[in-house]
Amino acid sequence: MGDKKDKNEVKETFLFEKKNYRLMLIGLAVIALGFILMAGGGSDDPNVFNEEIYNFQRIRLAPTLVLIGLAIEVYAILAKGKK
Repeated sequence: MGDKKDKNEVKETFLFEKKNYRLMLIGLAVIALGFILMAGGGSDDPNVFNEEIYNFQRIRLAPTLVLIGLAIEVYAILAKGKK
């Protein structure tokens, strides 16, 4: 009787492996960096227009980093383990 209990035990495992979680953290860091680079560029005086809002960093670099971070997240979820 004791043997049947041991055979029916279910080994609890995590859904993802360490590699997947590491990639997810890297993806989140890249997304956060993109949003940080997107911030700012405003003007203290509402009557004065600030051209800094249209610079390369906010228009091209930051959204690209956010999209790259999202792609890393998708890869991290879909990556297969060694099992």
